[in-house]
Amino acid sequence: MLPTMRLAALCLLSVCAAWPQFRSTVQLVVAPVTVTDSKGNLVDGLDPSDLILYDNNVRQRTQVDSEVYPISLVVAVQTSKNAEHILNKLGSSGILFTQLLAADQGETALLTYSDKVHRLVDFTKSPDDLIKAFKKIKADGYAGVTLDAINTALDMLSHRPPGRRPIICVIGETRDRSSNIKIPDVVREVERQNVAVYWLTYSAFLSPYFDRKRKTYGDVEDEKDKGLDKGHDETPVPDDSIPWDLLAGITELARLPKANIANLLTRTTGASSINSFSKNQLEKAIHAIGDEVHRQYILSFQPPVSTPGLFHKLRVEVRGRPELHVKTRQGYWTIQ
Repeated sequence: MLPTMRLAALCLLSVCAAWPQFRSTVQLVVAPVTVTDSKGNLVDGLDPSDLILYDNNVRQRTQVDSEVYPISLVVAVQTSKNAEHILNKLGSSGILFTQLLAADQGETALLTYSDKVHRLVDFTKSPDDLIKAFKKIKADGYAGVTLDAINTALDMLSHRPPGRRPIICVIGETRDRSSNIKIPDVVREVERQNVAVYWLTYSAFLSPYFDRKRKTYGDVEDEKDKGLDKGHDETPVPDDSIPWDLLAGITELARLPKANIANLLTRTTGASSINSFSKNQLEKAIHAIGDEVHRQYILSFQPPVSTPGLFHKLRVEVRGRPELHVKTRQGYWTIQ
């Protein structure tokens, strides 16, 4: 059944090429849907009739396709001084974004932000462009204009051709510092364009300690056995010997009352936020996001006639499978 629906969706794209498929200000509403089991594993192979979508609690007639739309991806990297330990791990990750997340027919752009937003690479299909740019990223500035960066990414995506799937992947802290644009404006534009916002986040307070290697008695004895001992001090380092970066800690505590925009935007768009501290965790997180994006069910439907400018809440469930967890975008705005 799915191949038939894919063919139908392709025909729809060819006949109605002017319809921006991932924007809600048109006749077609598109909702990427992720289905997982109780252990968090992605669930494949569901029949399209198993997925039931509700628009303001009214069931809609939908079509399902999972492979029609090529991806336009913007990677936004925070480059504040307190992000230096994470930036050092990004050097070789450019190819992961192009090959695993954007994938075939996809395109990737790169921007950085701290005190200001900088566009480093415009949309490209070349992994070499991203690899070179990632290796040149350095820490600078002390702010974190995250919302301004997302707004810039939204502007970049708004100029892409119709029929593409827009995604933003933020690598940064979960809270904003000193952006000019406000949260409601960003949320509304994210919803209007139907952009999925994924987040690779970390604690600026804790991440430096994941790079520190400490020797214990066992480590020293292993080095002696291998003839590697150079006469260093064999006193074991206790687990609590790492000095705390008090300035980073105080700064992070002071920012806790601010809105967690990572949770807000990933929940709003039906995406995910993943904590990453080490290089290995970062690479696994990119793999996980790519896996999720390319194994989603893409539901689309013609929305009911409604008063312009109203927000419609979306909900999806799997027929007869209450144990499965389903997430999608929270809703869309009708034409104003």
